[in-house]
Amino acid sequence: MSTPLLTVENLQLSFATERVIKGISFYINKGETFALVGESGSGKSLAALSVIRLHPAQATLQADSIQLADIDILRTPEADLCRVRGQRVAMIFQDPMSSLNPVMSIGQQIAETIQLHFSLTKAQCSEKVLLLLEQVGIPDASRRINEYPHQLSGGQRQRVMIAIALAGEPDLLIADEPTTALDVTIQAQILQLLKKIQQENGMALWLISHDLALVSNMADRVAVMQSGRIVEVAENKDIFSHAQHQYTQKLLNALPDINYRAEKAKPESTAILKLTGFKVYYPIRKGLFKRIVDHVKAVDDVSFTLEAGKTLALVGESGCGKTTLGKGLLNLLPSTAGQVEFAGVDLASLSSEELRAQRSAMQIVFQDPFAAMNPRMLIVDIIAEGLRTLHAELEESECIVIVSGLLKQVGLDETALYRYPHEFSGGQRQRICIARALAVKPKLIVCDEPTSALDVSVQKQIIALLKHLQQTENISYLFITHDLAVVAEIADEIAVMYQGKIVEYGTVDQVLRHAEHPYTQKLLSAVPVLMH
Repeated sequence: MSTPLLTVENLQLSFATERVIKGISFYINKGETFALVGESGSGKSLAALSVIRLHPAQATLQADSIQLADIDILRTPEADLCRVRGQRVAMIFQDPMSSLNPVMSIGQQIAETIQLHFSLTKAQCSEKVLLLLEQVGIPDASRRINEYPHQLSGGQRQRVMIAIALAGEPDLLIADEPTTALDVTIQAQILQLLKKIQQENGMALWLISHDLALVSNMADRVAVMQSGRIVEVAENKDIFSHAQHQYTQKLLNALPDINYRAEKAKPESTAILKLTGFKVYYPIRKGLFKRIVDHVKAVDDVSFTLEAGKTLALVGESGCGKTTLGKGLLNLLPSTAGQVEFAGVDLASLSSEELRAQRSAMQIVFQDPFAAMNPRMLIVDIIAEGLRTLHAELEESECIVIVSGLLKQVGLDETALYRYPHEFSGGQRQRICIARALAVKPKLIVCDEPTSALDVSVQKQIIALLKHLQQTENISYLFITHDLAVVAEIADEIAVMYQGKIVEYGTVDQVLRHAEHPYTQKLLSAVPVLMH
């Protein structure tokens, strides 16, 4: 691994008068895994986009040199670069839903890349698409090949993105948070697949991630980025055992620990949420008349109780029904059967108007922050929308003061007020969604992967914020996640979900230390551990 495949010298990127990438230089060797880590908004994704000249049109790119093997990226015409992208260098984007075409099936989108770069028959192309879907762990791939992005879970969409990136058999794969939305078992499977491809064809991997445990298991070298600059570059073992820069040390100190045990002694309280025999089934229709022949049992006979002021973590692999359960109990999806009681009231018995009045007490932080926000609304209007609807008595100036305070709480400053969602990084958008949920002072928040897009330092800050709010406002959380280390930090109880059912339920200590179900044991064994 001594021959550089990619060499970048003095890369700079500016928006008007603001320089966001401030002269970074690095190289990636053939067959090497190079990791770029740092906080959300530090410029990691922009650096990757700039290297393949996919940076925003309004930005100005400057560099002394960007050399990919024998290709001078800066001097290559755009038409030729289109052939380079996908075959010589491919990228897995951070936000799968905004990167996939909503009107093309996932099979068509993978086939498009294959047909662009290889001369294969239709049958050979279909065979390769199916193989790629199976490789990245899409269950029942032959059936799902004709489905559309909106029919897949967040983690499954991420796997489709990985399949598209691998379809061109690139020399360099840029992976921007490739496992953010994946549960630990699929994450382990994807990383194993990437390692296997590297060994077979010498592909280099540029891994952009905030998951330091994952990086410690995967990378050969690590570069740490802060505010548009690379502040430290070193071999993997040196970064994690002898970090030199203060910022690197700060990131390492912020890592959640699955063995962490906080004092969680909370007084017994009344149930705020009670599910009994809850089901969400989707019909499978076939034939000319589209008759129902079976059902997909997304949520199958789930029962649990969540007490006021406590946190129940719902864990399980992508596609197991976690998000469907969260949306279903809030009546954002139609349920098939079962009862949902909130604060002693059966939600099914409420009229539309009564249910709307109840909304301020029940909020959700969605998994995909970009899709959850109106791209044409300013951040101040996105966060204040609930306040204006439910508290019409508030003056506009009061709303802005409240919104400014909420942004500060989640780690953003007032400059965010009059900007649009596309101007923020994935992690920053997630913080905005959390601020929006907090705006109406709810009693229950369904948190659907609220920290999956966040770097460790901001993740630590958000967890501390959620815990503080729980103590002061007595908020309850249904915390949907695949990150078991975060579960150890925030949860009181854990429910493990597998194929639509709860297969294990208990306190954090019971489930993490004495797991009984084989699936729970499999999840725990797949958790990446920081390698020193």
